Amino acid sequence: MRIIKRVYALMCLLAVSLVLNSGEVFADITKVNPEKDQPRVLVWGDSLSAAYGIEVKDGWVALLKARYADQLSVVNGSISGETTQSGLTRLPKALETHKPQLLLLELGANDGLRGIKTEVMQQNLQQMIKLAQAQNVQVVLIGIRIPLNYGVTYTQKFEQVYRDLATQNHLPLLPFLLEGVALDFELMQEDGLHPTAQAQPKILDHVLSVLAPVLAELIKSEDLPQRLTDAVAVTQ
Repeated sequence: MRIIKRVYALMCLLAVSLVLNSGEVFADITKVNPEKDQPRVLVWGDSLSAAYGIEVKDGWVALLKARYADQLSVVNGSISGETTQSGLTRLPKALETHKPQLLLLELGANDGLRGIKTEVMQQNLQQMIKLAQAQNVQVVLIGIRIPLNYGVTYTQKFEQVYRDLATQNHLPLLPFLLEGVALDFELMQEDGLHPTAQAQPKILDHVLSVLAPVLAELIKSEDLPQRLTDAVAVTQ
């Protein structure tokens, strides 16, 4: 019972943190190097993807960038406190600027923690998906969960949003970004609110459980023209 109470308290504190950390803290909104002809990935999330409370270089997105440095260009457009509405407002400019082939969409937590109607959240996420797909950008959807103190009905509807969007749009889905981390006190920062730097490799591994096959296909498809050119050169 004591453990259950601690878990419940932690999730409540996490809820408050995600709402209050609403300053526009950009994780890594650098421009793409035009000389680097690689598939481009844009991460579009909130504080959980913006490396809040730790060095940006230690965040799971930075670790993803480092792991695929020779194969992908990864830009982190995540902002602490981002909602689906503000994310939708910013996305067109980001798509125009970075011209990604893949969008990792990790938003919705702050909508839920503010009690915004799930129908509004779903509509905003759907619009972002449509914006990306209209430009031939593939989308991977990354979900989050909110504390049970928001009510069983609301939390169930909240989680269902991600499942419905993934099904309707045929998207790869990671249901819960912090799976295996959120309830492990040793992997949370001293404030008990955010994952530590030590937790970030575990988060990345969890993301890659869904993302790795997508990246493999992306790298393969982008590399195909060069491989065909090499093959022709060999036969001549």
